[in-house]
This record gives sequence, structure tokens and C-alpha cells, in this order.
Amino acid sequence: MSEILRVNCIKVSLIGLLLLFFQSTKGQQFADAVLQFERSGKELGSQAVLAIVQPGKPVFVKLIGEMTPKDQAPLGSISQWLTTALVLSYVDAGKISLNDKVSQYIPVFSKYAKGYITIRDCLTHFSGIEGDVVKMSSFGNNTKFSSLQEEVETFATKREIKANPSTEFRYSQVGLNLAARVLEVITRRGFEQLMAEKITRPLMMRSTSFSSFGAVNPSGGAVGSANDLSNFLTMLLNKGMFNGKRILSESSIQEMQKVCTTPALLKYAPAQAEGMAYTMGAFVVTTNVDGVATALDCPGLCGSWAGIDWCRNYGFLVLTRKMENTEKSAVYKRIRQALNDQLPAVCH
Repeated sequence: MSEILRVNCIKVSLIGLLLLFFQSTKGQQFADAVLQFERSGKELGSQAVLAIVQPGKPVFVKLIGEMTPKDQAPLGSISQWLTTALVLSYVDAGKISLNDKVSQYIPVFSKYAKGYITIRDCLTHFSGIEGDVVKMSSFGNNTKFSSLQEEVETFATKREIKANPSTEFRYSQVGLNLAARVLEVITRRGFEQLMAEKITRPLMMRSTSFSSFGAVNPSGGAVGSANDLSNFLTMLLNKGMFNGKRILSESSIQEMQKVCTTPALLKYAPAQAEGMAYTMGAFVVTTNVDGVATALDCPGLCGSWAGIDWCRNYGFLVLTRKMENTEKSAVYKRIRQALNDQLPAVCH
């Protein structure tokens, strides 16, 4: 063996030992969260991944079964977080405003007394348009329609108005899919292409996709990996920055932290988030003294769950291939509580 090769082998070995040491020490630091994860194998299924993200540090990962951080899993409602980020990237670019009316871009909405719905209403589930009860069929391929355009046109022509825009929160796939269609109209390109250009490619989310054999489903049709979502959470924690590149403006991150509901406005939410306030793309876990969200959760009916805490400077996610049941939400809340007990808050 040459001297150069021997030195390189030593370097690689040292790096490997350091990574093993880091995972070991982080495993001790997050021991309670890992314990909650491992004890929940029955609820999570035989394959699951736990990832804990802290800016500037390697991602801590724990596995159940043969699922790896690179493997795809359905993301469920986490898709809405990604779609919200995509829409906000076009707000950052000055292409649209959150206060723009959807009817400016899709005129048919004016013909059916839905002309006052804004893009902000869409991202916060305040469109007022009747939606379906959230269930497993709300996610994945939308085979009832051939395109997002066709689906959105049915929202205008066949769905009833349950309430005036901005007056009632009703969680559904209507608003996010409607906002996504606006992007297709202004760019004359497909949603999947836009997501790759603005979000998944810059964030190196190589396994994340909204591909569909029917209409693309921006509100629930994504699949992705733990590695991918760790990058997305890192960007949020870093106030829109990732690997030295700005993905979203700080003002867009602030929009994602604005609480937009009160208890009186909450008319429908999935069981996993019932009673929780909402921002833009996620549900509120905690707020500061000014009422700004400092911790958010994205509970997924497909078994995936992601959360972030700016005060404790961490993000976490659990991906599993076992479909959701309402009892499983308690598992994720226990994991979050274990992290909160370990990591001190730095804001009030």
C-alpha cells in the first residue's frame, strides 16, 4: 500500500469514527425521544425513520426495520408545507401577491360568486369553498381528474360556497390546489416542474416528487425521504437559507409563522390537529408573547409527521409506510415533548 493511500485510509477511518461518535453522543442526548420512537413500533409499523435536525450539525437518524433515510414514503399533508413554500417563492419574486384574487388569474371564479377569494385565503384554508372530509383518498394520485386545471374548474363550477372568504377555517385540499393552479397559469408550466425548479432541486430533495397518473395533488400527493425533508426543515430553521443560498425570504418565513385562526374560526380540521391554530401550511404548537408561532407541526394522515421549533432550534420528522390512525398522533407528540424536555428554549 502506498503512503498516500495509507494516509487517505486513516483519514476516512477517522471521519467514520467521528461520525459514529457523534451519532452515539447525539443518541444519548436524544435518548428519551429515541425511546419514545422505538417503543412505538406497533403504531408506526415495521418500517419507520426518525430524523432530528439542528442547524450546523449532522442530522441524527434512528431507524425501525429496513427503511432507510433515502427511502420514499407518502408525505400526506406535509405536501402542503412544500406547496406553501413554492407559492411564497413566487411572492418573493414579485410575480404574485398574497392579497391577489384568484379570479385575476382564473376568471371563471368570478362567474360563480367566488371572485373575492385571495391567494392568502387558499394557503390558510379560508377559501370558503366546500371541501371533502380529509381521508386516505385525499392523498396520492387524483385519478378523478386528468389535470389540476380540470380539478380547479370543478371547484369554481360545482362546489358550493360554505362561507365567505376569510371567515371560516375548513381544512381541505381545495385551497392549496387552487393556489398551485394559479402558479401554473402565470408561468404556463406544470406544478411538478415549478416545484423542482424552486424548491426540491435547490434543497437537494432528490427523492421528493408530486408525480401522478392523474391530476397532480399539491395538497397531499408528495412522496419523499427523510434526507429530503431534513433539508427542508433546515431551510426553515435558517430563515430561508440553505447551503449559503436563499430559498425563501425572511418575510416569507415570517408569513409561515403568522397565526391566522382563532377558536371561533375553526370549523373543521383533521382529528390529529383538532383544536390547534393554523398558520400557512402547518398547525401551531406554541407561540411567543406577541402571538407569533414559534413551533409548528405538519401531521400527516399517511403516517408522516414533521415539526419545527425555532425557540429550541430543532426540527424533527417521522416517516413510516404504515397508514395513519388517529391514535398515532400521540406518538409524535411524545417525541416532541421528549425533545422539548432536552433542548432549552431561547425565546419567550
